[in-house]
Amino acid sequence: MPKTTTGGHPPGTNPTPYPHPDRDGAPAHPHPDPHRDRNPAHEQGGRARLPRTEAGSATAVPYRRLFSLPGTRAFTAGNLLARLPIGMFAVSAVVMIAGTRGSYALAGAVTATGLAATGVGGPWLARLVDRYGQARVAIPATLTAVLGSAALMLCVRAGAPDWTLFASYAATAATPNIGGLSRARWAHLLAGDPAALHTANSFEQAADELCFLLGPVLAAFLAGTFFPEAGTLVAAVLLLAGMLLFTARRGTEPPPTPATRGRSPLRSPGIPALLVCFTATGAVFGSMEVTTLAYADALGHRAAAGAVLALQAAGSCAAGLLFGARRPAGVRLPHCLLAMAALMALPWLAATATRSLTVLGAALLLAGTATAPTMVTAMTLVQRTTPADRLNEGMSLTVTALLTGIAAGSAVAGRLVEARSPATAFLLPTAAACAALLIALATRPDRHPCRDGSPDMTKAPSRLR
Repeated sequence: MPKTTTGGHPPGTNPTPYPHPDRDGAPAHPHPDPHRDRNPAHEQGGRARLPRTEAGSATAVPYRRLFSLPGTRAFTAGNLLARLPIGMFAVSAVVMIAGTRGSYALAGAVTATGLAATGVGGPWLARLVDRYGQARVAIPATLTAVLGSAALMLCVRAGAPDWTLFASYAATAATPNIGGLSRARWAHLLAGDPAALHTANSFEQAADELCFLLGPVLAAFLAGTFFPEAGTLVAAVLLLAGMLLFTARRGTEPPPTPATRGRSPLRSPGIPALLVCFTATGAVFGSMEVTTLAYADALGHRAAAGAVLALQAAGSCAAGLLFGARRPAGVRLPHCLLAMAALMALPWLAATATRSLTVLGAALLLAGTATAPTMVTAMTLVQRTTPADRLNEGMSLTVTALLTGIAAGSAVAGRLVEARSPATAFLLPTAAACAALLIALATRPDRHPCRDGSPDMTKAPSRLR
């Protein structure tokens, strides 16, 4: 997500030197003493560069250099630990509630309530992060979410009234958007270097896909192997441990902005159109998931549905890492959405022409390769156009838009599956992707200026090269 500098600095420069996160808890030093320990990310002349690495493939080298920045490996480790539970909580709650109460309807309603609470409360929580800082807000919010998970486990175990399940699970909406927090740190560290930031954002998207790939599998395994509450318990522990590790690296944390001066992200040029695109993209994900589950069930392979869906996430994860390392020149959001619209037609073709779950899996693997590049490019635009002091809020709004689209896509796909057939419902992801493409072409959110009014820096030189 490109972030430009102010004051006429040339592309690729960073007028604000990198912080010194190599000391535990050390604050950033805007004007470091040259006789202090040198940060390897600095170079004379004001241009910050990452140290070169000699060995490694062309794909791996940009990531190796990215993580050579002091403090990045530690906060990334915490980020991954805290992010994995995001893919575990819903599945754990469904297995736990359905297994003890015998009602999938109740389990689905409880998780839907948590999803709605996250969509409403997420931007508000992110605004607090922008104003008071990540550590001051994320730790209390995480404790609230963990206590909500503990209350849910106790209520399920004790046979408490159903309303207590809704209230307990709604508290997990306080879970901070760890992906947004991590992307904000990269934006702070790589200010003025959009190419390096592109690599960081691609890694973050691949991490999203990996966690959503492994999280449900781990949750189902724990709940099925040990006891119904095991998935929720492990997810809560991982969330707390990961968030504590993540926030402990204070040197990489963006500075808070107590007095918010920037306009609301909703009033920033290009952001409303991007949010509509995110909603349509969420509909792609929601409709594809429901339709694939229904299709596998219709073929008598319900147990294999999760593995088939995992192939889509695997394709996206691999494409995200490659997209971050290669960074194709001139790729814009409409290009990515066009590729998504075309590739999302492959599952429909596989379902209607072959009625084979194996062929469908291959089609989903290919279709998934369009997901990460689209998300990386769209998130880059959000970060480039959102006011700097409202960055976390802007990224949280994209999560709300995605959740809204997922819910809508799931609902429409469910109705179409029952009214027509699962194979016909595979047209929905393609239709939603085409809608996102038309919105992008009509509004061109990628043509809006950067948040400081400077021109697009997507072609600026990178310190990762």
